[in-house]
Order: sequence, then structure tokens, then C-alpha cells
Amino acid sequence: MKMNFMFKALVLGAVCVAGVACSSKKSAEPEQQAQVVAKPKVTVATSATEKVDMQSIFTGNVEGHTINNITPQQARRISRLLVDVGDRVKAGQIVAEMDNSSLAQLKAQYENNKAQFERTDELYKFGGESKANWEAIKTAYEVSKFSYENMLENTTLRSPITGVITARNYDNGDMVGGTPIFVVQRINPVKIMINVSESLYTNLKRGMPVEVEFDALPDQKFTAKVSRITPSVDASTRTFPVELAMVNDHEIVKPGMYARATLNYGTRESVVVPDQAVVKLMGSGDRFVYVYENGKVKYQKVELGRRFDNKYEILSGVASGAQVVIAGQSALKDGIEVEIVK
Repeated sequence: MKMNFMFKALVLGAVCVAGVACSSKKSAEPEQQAQVVAKPKVTVATSATEKVDMQSIFTGNVEGHTINNITPQQARRISRLLVDVGDRVKAGQIVAEMDNSSLAQLKAQYENNKAQFERTDELYKFGGESKANWEAIKTAYEVSKFSYENMLENTTLRSPITGVITARNYDNGDMVGGTPIFVVQRINPVKIMINVSESLYTNLKRGMPVEVEFDALPDQKFTAKVSRITPSVDASTRTFPVELAMVNDHEIVKPGMYARATLNYGTRESVVVPDQAVVKLMGSGDRFVYVYENGKVKYQKVELGRRFDNKYEILSGVASGAQVVIAGQSALKDGIEVEIVK
């Protein structure tokens, strides 16, 4: 009886041990399954070599092609201003009249000296006048003539060019000092001044076309030409001042407008990738792409060139023919395995 009881106990113990083992095995299976993480799904594209326009963008301000200051040679009081800012003027047009209270006196003196010189000159030709007296009267005549003509010229001020009045610094009755009364600018054509770096300077040629855009004239593009290249570098900026000339037939481009000028130096063979492949590193200006190879992705820092047609030019970091991730980057880390989806 005692032996039978012991046998039952052993069997029951074995069953319990087996039950625990089975239970442990069953509970381990879900744990192992939980450790299997799904691979991030990504979409890839292949980098390629293409001909890329070599372009650089510069900024500058519009200026009149010719700029003139209108002011009398001597300090004078203004009698009347005949134009204002924004008015179009023609070359030779009267724009201001100055006080002429002393003009009549100078005119009378000039005419008197002129008549006296003419009489003296006739006498001198026939020996009826000394050379010393002839020279003195001639000098007096020439001085009075200069004074009168100078006063006459500075009494009626004219525009030296055809253009637009862009500044007025006085009112009627003011005494003119060192500041010009008016500034007139010829705005067809206009010029745009840009500064070009030393590395790009050798690519410039006079007459080369330049595409220009203005913030004040959105959705419009204009064509200018390189008209002047300064042969010396600006010591403070290490750049070369370059002048662009642009036809402005309708005069919609005004002095002072902000301009962006795009210079094209030709083409070059470069690696390009879709712009979706380029990711910005948070907290820095670095750009990178994920390159897919052998089932894994690799973090690769790149140097960018131009952006065009939803593509980026890659100057360094990625070779032609590489597979780059264009979707799904947010879940990626350097070196992890991924699954490619279309």
C-alpha cells in the first residue's frame, strides 16, 4: 500500500514538472515573436549623371544708366522750380529759374565793354591805339562776357539728359548751397551693379547674357548683358564690381529696385538625385542622403550644387548609379536593414 502511494506521487511529480516545462515553452514563444521587429519600408531612386547648367545668382540694386546733378555753379536763390520728382524731362528742357536781379547789370556792362573793345580794336589795327591799352580793354571785355554768360547760363537751368527726375532738394525761394537742386537719371537702359567672387571672375565676358528678376515685378523675367567688368578686386569684400546693362523700353523698372541676376557659365557633367532624397540635419546646415546597399541604408553627408526641376546637383558624397532613399527617411538610422517598396 505504501509502495503504491509512492509510485503515484512520483508520477504526479513528473506530470507537474512536464506541465511547468510545457507552460514555460508556450510562454516563451510569444516573447520571441515580440522580439521580431518589422523592417522600415522605404522607396528608392537611382542617382544619375546629367548635364547641369553652371549658374550663380547675385543680388544688386537698379540704377539709372546715367545720373546727373542739376545745380548752379554759384550760390543763388531759386525763383521757380518747373518740374518735380517723377517727371520726365528731355535734354535741354528748362527745369528751374534762378534769381536774375543782377543779370541786367552784367548784360549792360558786357555790351558796353564789347562796344568799347570793337572801337579800340579798329584804332589799334591802324596804329591809332597802343598795344597796352588795347590789351587792357580786351581783357575787360572778355571778363565781362564770361560773367554775363555764366550768369545767364546759371539763371536758367536745363536738364543735360533725357530722363526722369529722381530727387528734388529745394523749394521755391530757397538759397542753393552744396546740394544739387535736382537729380535726373536716364532709365532706359538701366544698370545693375553686382559683386562677383574671385573664383567666378574668370568666367565673365562682356556681352554675356544675364537673366534678371525683380521682387517688385513677380512672375516676370528680363534679360541684361554684362557691360563692364572692373579689373581690380575690392579689398574689403574680395569681389569684383560688375555692371549689367538692361533695356527698359517701357520704363517699368525703376531706380532702387532690388534685383536678382542669374549668370550662366555653360554646362558640366554632375551627379543628380531627386530633391526628396536630400535631408537636412537638425541643428546644422549639413545635408545628407540615405544610400541603400545590400539590404541596409547608410547615412551619407553630401555637398549640394544647383537645385533644378525637382532635382539636386550633388558635388560630393554620392556616386552615379547609387540607390538613394526618397521616402521613409523619418524611421531610418545609419546601418539598419530596410524593405524596399515601390
